[in-house]
Amino acid sequence: MRDLIGQESEPSSWFQLTQERVDQFADVTNDHQFIHVDPEKAATTELGGTIAHGYFLLSLLPHLLGEMSSLPAGLAVKINYGSNRVRFLNPVRVGSLVRARQKIVAVSERSSGVWRVETEAVLELKDEARPALVAELITLVFAD
Repeated sequence: MRDLIGQESEPSSWFQLTQERVDQFADVTNDHQFIHVDPEKAATTELGGTIAHGYFLLSLLPHLLGEMSSLPAGLAVKINYGSNRVRFLNPVRVGSLVRARQKIVAVSERSSGVWRVETEAVLELKDEARPALVAELITLVFAD
């Protein structure tokens, strides 16, 4: 596991953020702020339209990072343990394309057969230099 430290993944495939998905996230979380769910009213703001919830973007990371990460032989499962830092750096307009990349920054054996893995994750925004978000995620990985 420690051999993985410093390795950066190839990016995931692009994922398009639709108004339908943003509305579904709003329904699940009861966060119906107009900037997310009312395209007409949001168009009158400096953002020029609706944007995705920050936590919706964060919730996409397991799916996008899962595209390119597989467990090394002998490891059975991984679960989210938390995060050290999450920053939302760029609003993401509905209709935008995002993709993720990750780099493993630390690995430690928590107990026999259980590894704590810290990953730097970046959610890139197509045609933007500044990412949508960066996060330091912590995952627990269990041996078979």
